[in-house]
Amino acid sequence: MQWRSIVLGLLLLRLALSCVLWFAFGLGPSWGFYQNFPINFNFNSQKVDTFKDGETAESRTVWLKHQHGIGCESKGTCPKSSDNAQKTPYNVFKGSGDDYAKKYSSFPQPLKAKMKGMAKEMFYFGYDNYMKYAFPEDELNPIDCEGRGPDVLDPSNININDVLGNYSLTLIDTLDTLLVMGNVSEFHRAVKLVIDTVSFDKDSTVQVFEANIRILGSLISAHILLTDAKQPFGNVGLEDYDNELLHLAHDLAVRLLPAFENTSTGIPYPRVNLKNGVPPNSINETCTAGAGSLLVEFGILSRLLGDSTFEWVARRAVKALWDLRSNETGLLGNVINIQTGQWVSKQSGLGAGMDSFYEYLLKSYILFGDKEDYKMFKAAYESIQNHLRRGRESCNEGEGDPPLYVNVNMFNGQIMNTWIDSLQAFFPGLQVLNGDVENAICLHAFYYAIWKRFGALPERYNWQLQAPDVLFYPLRPELVESTYLLYQATKNPFYLHVGMDILQSLEKYTKVRCGYATLHHVVDKSKEDRMESFFLSETCKYLFLLFDEDNPLHKSENKYIFTTEGHVVPIDKRFREKAWKDFFPREEGLQPNISPANSSNVRLGRHCLLFCVYFFVGLQCDRIPDERRYALPLKSVYMRQIDHMVGLL
Repeated sequence: MQWRSIVLGLLLLRLALSCVLWFAFGLGPSWGFYQNFPINFNFNSQKVDTFKDGETAESRTVWLKHQHGIGCESKGTCPKSSDNAQKTPYNVFKGSGDDYAKKYSSFPQPLKAKMKGMAKEMFYFGYDNYMKYAFPEDELNPIDCEGRGPDVLDPSNININDVLGNYSLTLIDTLDTLLVMGNVSEFHRAVKLVIDTVSFDKDSTVQVFEANIRILGSLISAHILLTDAKQPFGNVGLEDYDNELLHLAHDLAVRLLPAFENTSTGIPYPRVNLKNGVPPNSINETCTAGAGSLLVEFGILSRLLGDSTFEWVARRAVKALWDLRSNETGLLGNVINIQTGQWVSKQSGLGAGMDSFYEYLLKSYILFGDKEDYKMFKAAYESIQNHLRRGRESCNEGEGDPPLYVNVNMFNGQIMNTWIDSLQAFFPGLQVLNGDVENAICLHAFYYAIWKRFGALPERYNWQLQAPDVLFYPLRPELVESTYLLYQATKNPFYLHVGMDILQSLEKYTKVRCGYATLHHVVDKSKEDRMESFFLSETCKYLFLLFDEDNPLHKSENKYIFTTEGHVVPIDKRFREKAWKDFFPREEGLQPNISPANSSNVRLGRHCLLFCVYFFVGLQCDRIPDERRYALPLKSVYMRQIDHMVGLL
């Protein structure tokens, strides 16, 4: 009997020790699910050689196959793993997780001040050179130190002509950034230049979406900041200002209105000529984001003017798109025919062609308080979680692959390809606004790992090949934006380190003689002679705000939100009131259950959710607990797992 007691005691001791180790390393029992799926599709076989010495594509593990042992049904389209890789898979638990904690657990105040200064210098290096070498043209060519306008010799060059309208784009797009930087005098000078020199009576064919977010949004933002006594930047009023920016915004919006005419669905044409309306040869196809991301700017303009026209056409387009979603999945496609209402591209994802449609459903509700907007957003978010999200159920516990959002067929939820694009990096920021901070942490960590590997985000990244599919990086802001919002939500120093990595990479790889240049190739770091306006209006702005804790935007009693182009607009009760009745009939008894996703499981920071703080009376909105603020937002073992899956380890 005595020996049996000894054996039983040893067994219990071993069990207790195992449990302690199990939970200590974040490997407790998971209530997650594993979303297995067959890998049976074609992908771009022209992959780039980005492997380490002695490494081949065959020696790389495949996303999800490594974790779940999923075989390839189509042998011709799946890279094979070597026998050794199958017998001895990489152990993500190998080594000490303390390396991550040591690197990211603190960020000294002097270093924060240095990074703030670097971000400010970056902005002024680009802005000053634009004003010196490019103004009044639309963009700066930073390598040749010249200005760039529309490509009049090649009207089909929509990569340029969709954006550049011969209306001093970069100056207009940058107006509110000058105030964020604290430069009131230059803001005043820039406003006067816009008033004195800009006209939209131009024979320029531009994309409605780009003109709306870059030009119309900035004019509205700057007008509000000039005239709103509650704005946070001090005395910025301009003597003799007579609403000229609002008049310019109105003029531009009227010139965009023909896009909404003569469409069977109410979904607008993608392009208009600012002088002559919709071109005779205009195509009948547009992307979901392009047609469905006009409501914030058009809605604010309508309420400033007391004219419902602009909000009405924008809401009609959103409603038309929403009514054409799949009855089976609730998903929308990427490209639609504006006359027939047929989906031209059935791909549903979170990146190009889709991104800001979801963003503006939520931000429209925050600004205007229309419950229908949030009802649509909530339903869309649930469909995204059900059909696009792959990987383990919980970000910070359990086993399996890290969460990832993939591109699927809108009608059946089947994966269509194995790439994600850089625009999808905006989504963690939107998840923060919706209260789903834990999911935001995981997706952000995946994009940060890609940035660490290349020093930039390739336009498309193939998660199965662990290589870029499309190689350029045009100085996009989406990862910086999500980093900033996650820092506001958690105050975790990890995100300051992320911002520093991004800032230093931009300085190292993109700075040229007169500004910052697009990376043509994220691997060899070759460059293109273009600095898009969003680099100054968004990328530099979010980097500066990330390190500027005392910025007036952060200290103001009034709250603000950023448009999809990063323009500052107030959350103001005057925008939640309108002088007209509802445009469209409502469903009977509509009382949506408005609560952020996973609100019972997420403790939210005081700064984190405009949504939470202002629209959910009674919801607990405490800060992230201190123990979470000084620990890694994502446990070391999972950070190591993600780093391995993008080829860093």
